[in-house]
Amino acid sequence: MSKVEDFLTSSEEREVVEAIRIAEKNTSGEIRVHIEKETSIAPIERAVEVFHQLKMDTTQERNGVIIYIAAKSKQFAIYGDKGINDKVANDFWNSTKDIMLHHFKNGENKLALVKGIESAGEQLKKHFPYQHGDIDELSNEISKGE
Repeated sequence: MSKVEDFLTSSEEREVVEAIRIAEKNTSGEIRVHIEKETSIAPIERAVEVFHQLKMDTTQERNGVIIYIAAKSKQFAIYGDKGINDKVANDFWNSTKDIMLHHFKNGENKLALVKGIESAGEQLKKHFPYQHGDIDELSNEISKGE
């Protein structure tokens, strides 16, 4: 198995996807998780690249959030599009990363992702609450690289 497949078990992966579904139920925002083996650039730069590759910059309210993981190199980043980034406190992404880092250090990969998703979901719900007729614009599945 590769580092990507070793990062979460299939049941943990289903739990992460369910956390995304639940978080998105209360908001028009979109959350994605992307896991790949490693990156040769800064994790935040790679997160932005993947964000665009996954067409997360096409959401109507520019309120997509990606949690990017480089499994082998044990690095991660969170990136929010302009709509959400303009609304959250300046330290929001760093405080969310700190919560996740605590769980990653304890080997709790699934819990780290779920807590990050919940944190992003709360802010999305606050600033972009679900409106009748909102549609899920992007897949909730975890995307994977090499």
